[in-house]
Amino acid sequence: MEEKLALEAIQKKLTGKRLNYQEIFAVMDQISHEKLGPVLTTYFAASGYSKGFNNDEIYYLTKAMIETGESLEFKGIVADKHSIGGVPGTRTTMIVVPIVAAAGFTIPKSSSRAITSPGGTADDMEVLSPVTFNKQEIYKIVAKTNGCIVWGGGVDIAPADDELIKVEEPLLLESYDKILVSIVAKKVAFGSNHVVIDLPYGDHVKVHKLADAQLLKSKFEYLAERFNMKMFVNLHKTEEPSGRGIGPLLETREALRVLEQGQDRPLDLEKRSLLLAGILLDLCLKDASSTLRDQIEREFGGGTQWAASILATGHALKKMREIIKAQGGNSAIMSKDLKPGKYAHEVIAAKADTVKKIDSKNASMLAKILGAPTQKKSGIYLHKKIGEEFVKNEPLYTLYSESEYNLKEAKDSLSQFPVLEFE
Repeated sequence: MEEKLALEAIQKKLTGKRLNYQEIFAVMDQISHEKLGPVLTTYFAASGYSKGFNNDEIYYLTKAMIETGESLEFKGIVADKHSIGGVPGTRTTMIVVPIVAAAGFTIPKSSSRAITSPGGTADDMEVLSPVTFNKQEIYKIVAKTNGCIVWGGGVDIAPADDELIKVEEPLLLESYDKILVSIVAKKVAFGSNHVVIDLPYGDHVKVHKLADAQLLKSKFEYLAERFNMKMFVNLHKTEEPSGRGIGPLLETREALRVLEQGQDRPLDLEKRSLLLAGILLDLCLKDASSTLRDQIEREFGGGTQWAASILATGHALKKMREIIKAQGGNSAIMSKDLKPGKYAHEVIAAKADTVKKIDSKNASMLAKILGAPTQKKSGIYLHKKIGEEFVKNEPLYTLYSESEYNLKEAKDSLSQFPVLEFE
């Protein structure tokens, strides 16, 4: 019965008709139990990409995704932060989570693997520790540390989403509605009730236009209200990565450098992370005790300054070490211990100039050719970013790979995927 209803629903959606909850639940149920198969799953993903969903369908999709998988429950304020992605080299989650956890709030972070980028947060965190845990293991980690950074697919959270991701990845196909449903379903399933959504837009990221970003923001807010979730959607124009490393190990090294507060840390990444952590702390403080609110107002003036203090005093680094240890990793690891792939190639400046643009999509494609995210040590390190000057023979960026073959392929592809544009 469910199989027949699911097939009829896919046929209906392919012709542009609207689906009710029973039809959407049937499709999600069949996908989550891997009964639909990749071809029919692809048809459903493609129908959503081409025809779109109305607000009711988006709510039904999210609800069905949650109800066909497992859910976690935590008491009180449960924080989360999520970026819609598409900006390689901007690994703020690995900085925001330990800051918020060190502030005393619960932040069980369910992360995804890469879809369109050369590394998702789960791929990056796996450089430091395992990320695949069941429900009971996650409860134990969070009880010890207030937080975690785990792969959502390890808990059977919204399992239909992971099957849809598998069919979307080869074509880099991911609709705005699918992004929305995927994120909110996993937040609700993980028990999150105070969430900040990082929504970048720009020429070289997933959302190109401000109008599209504003529409997506309104849809996020609609879903948050339907699920009784406190949410802040932060729109910002993005022209380049916040860090300089692209690929799991290189992005993780950048995040650790910020937590370690060394001289070589990427200040853009630090600034972006503190903004998001500050917004999330302010959101949580609104529902915290008046005693805590008054104390933070008196000592710091607000969430951003509180987050900056937690980072500067080393409390965020200490908390990250606790999380790494609780997840079975080496808590003593330092950024200097993370060495990229042994096969490397420096792209050298032919003349003196200034960087005008960074093409994040091309950088992502090159990093994938280099082997990321499967090869965690593969990727790109940007020596120069927008507005930075350079002289002849100075390195602009370095390609790294674990494979000599992948490096050769990337070098041969440089003319097809230019990473930098100049003045």
